[in-house]
Amino acid sequence: MDLLQTHGRLSGADLAQRIEVDRRTVRRYIALLEEIGIPITTDRGPHGGYQLVAGYKIPPMMFTNDEALALSLGLAAARGLGLSGAVHAIAGAQAKLERVMPANLKRRMRSIGESVSFARHPHASPGDNSTLPILSSAAHARQGVRLRYRTVAGEQSARDFDSYGLAFRGGRWYAVGFCHLRKGLRNFRLDRVKSVALQPRQFERPAQFDVLGHLASSIAILPRKFSIQVRLETDLESAQRELFQSIGVLEAHGRAVLLHAQADDLNWFARELARLPWPFEVLKPAELIDAVIGHATVLISQHV
Repeated sequence: MDLLQTHGRLSGADLAQRIEVDRRTVRRYIALLEEIGIPITTDRGPHGGYQLVAGYKIPPMMFTNDEALALSLGLAAARGLGLSGAVHAIAGAQAKLERVMPANLKRRMRSIGESVSFARHPHASPGDNSTLPILSSAAHARQGVRLRYRTVAGEQSARDFDSYGLAFRGGRWYAVGFCHLRKGLRNFRLDRVKSVALQPRQFERPAQFDVLGHLASSIAILPRKFSIQVRLETDLESAQRELFQSIGVLEAHGRAVLLHAQADDLNWFARELARLPWPFEVLKPAELIDAVIGHATVLISQHV
């Protein structure tokens, strides 16, 4: 498209040579441009070629149907990410995109935005996540920060922090990285971060560090009312596939798998175990055994 705007008129052979494809691919590209509303005239024959309709000005951004679909779905999904000011920002972004889109793509984008909905997490709220941009930039640049943080008990502290990345889970945004105050990996809820300041120091992020995986594992082992251990009669790969990551920590144990978990609601945990496709043995606590038996009794009574 830029070539046609710059050179006015080019033959199929010229276009193929300049973008290093065959002429059949050029014809597919031209058809795609016409599909998204770019008016192109085509002259057939040995001296034919392609050119933009006289007077047509290419907007600064153009999207295919699939790209417009991805943008529309992305904006719709962003409404549920618990970001303060997201509603106004999303509306502004959509308005700017629509101003440079052809009419057919504008109609498609609006129809998706008005008809597609994403379930909002019940605990998601547009809290103060204003520190997300600076923490994200610091993670990308491998630059340390100093942050002030308020705990759930209301206690405030200042600490140096290396942000390995950010993750959205359970309706909340978290920064995951190395805390120099505690000398270890820590997760910080962004709505409890009071301020962030960049520091003149660099850090190395561990290779292949899984931000979301670490966050899920950390949440799974938070101390709760009951400490749980269950022996699963399966292999580690199958257990990882069947169980969601934050339910607990899975450990290969001979020809079986040990599930270490924490929970406040044993009836809920019993229901999660009941849906598993392989045998299991509750090692502790005894109260979970009672909960599993109680749930099994209910299921049996419903099918008698």
